[in-house]
Order: sequence, then structure tokens, then C-alpha cells
Amino acid sequence: MEHPLSGKAVIITGASSGIGAATARTLARLGCKVTLAARSADKLHSLAAELGTAALAVPTDVTVGADVVRMVAQTVQQFGRIDVLLANAGIYIPGQVAEGDPDAWARLMDVNVDGVLRSVHAVLPHMIQQKSGDILVTSSISGFIDVPWEPVYSASKHAIQGFVHTLRRQVLAHGIRVGSIAPGMVANELWGMTDPADIDRRVAERSVLRSEDVADAIVFMLSQPPNVTIRDLVMLPQGQDL
Repeated sequence: MEHPLSGKAVIITGASSGIGAATARTLARLGCKVTLAARSADKLHSLAAELGTAALAVPTDVTVGADVVRMVAQTVQQFGRIDVLLANAGIYIPGQVAEGDPDAWARLMDVNVDGVLRSVHAVLPHMIQQKSGDILVTSSISGFIDVPWEPVYSASKHAIQGFVHTLRRQVLAHGIRVGSIAPGMVANELWGMTDPADIDRRVAERSVLRSEDVADAIVFMLSQPPNVTIRDLVMLPQGQDL
């Protein structure tokens, strides 16, 4: 039986690794057409080659407006429409505010917040015209609670939550659904976890999620019938005490 998402055209930012790459693989297996967007061109093209004709690699820096516009234009040219945006690109900076680097914080905000705004702004005209679409933003448990070791990262995710909730109300009349996926600790490159044996150990300890776990949750959100919106999905490793 054909999956309900089969044939959907999806843009994934931050697609070169972690949650983005895992979601691209999962959606491609379900029959989706996927635009892979990230700064790492080599990784993007390698993943696109793995996924075959269902994937389009578009090297993109979400802090550059022209890159984002090109990402959307190439998707429409290749696939004819945009059904889903997964605004997933993000960077992470922990640490004490007194010891931090404001220039690095500005970069984080440009990627984690402004990059989402640029991507959403670029896809909205297409979704409004077709009167359908899904916009999902990768948030974090840090957008729902106060995590003392990552104040600036948390600030970026709180901003994202405010944006998601208000955007949803602006576009619901156009048949567009908007939501956030908010995981706790995920074992991937963003958190410096790359060793498979170490990841397996941490998963067995129930202290981390796999990127694939988050990808499965994203598929669940996107697979709801048209009358259902999951505004926020918060998921934690069973053993994470937050």
C-alpha cells in the first residue's frame, strides 16, 4: 500500500547530517521527493547519490537570503511544488554568558532563528497559492524549559516556539499546518557524538535519542489527516531527567 506521504515534495535544511539526513532517508524510502539543503556540499551530494533520483542537492547557507530563494526556486523547478518544509538547520553553543562570545551568539541566532524565518518566508507564497502545505521547525526541549548550561541556545529555541505558534494562526485559513518537533538529547554530530559504539551504549542506557527516532516522529506528524495539526511534539530519552 502506498504511504500517504508518497510523492510529496519536501525541503529539508540542515540535511547533511543528524536529524536532517535521517529524515531525508526515511522520507525518500516512503516515496517523497526531497531537496537536501545545507552548507556542506560534499555531504549533500553524497547523500543525494545514496537516495537517487528522488533527491535534489542544493548547497544552501540559510543565513544568506539569496541562497534560500535559490533553494526554493530549484525545488519548484525540479518537483513542481513544495508540500513540506522541515526547517532543521541549527548550531549549538553552550556555556556561561559571562564567558561567551557575542559574535558567535549572533551567528547562532542568524542560523537558528533568522534562517528559519527566511526559509518560511520563501516557501509561503507557494503553499498559499496551492492552499496546502506543512511547515515543521526543529526546536528543542530547551524551547520549553530553562536549561542553565545553554542560555543563548535556549533563547533561540524559545524564539522559535513563539514564531511557530503565531505563524500557525496566521496561515491556518490557507490550509497550511505549522508545528515544531522538540527533542531532548540526540546522539548526532551537533552534540559531538559520532562513534557508533558510543551511541549504541548511550541508547542502551536510555540517555539519548537517535536521529532516526526523531525522523520517525516527524513522519508521524506529517502523516496526520488534514483535519489534525500537531502543534508541538516534545520527545525525550526515557532516562533524561529534565
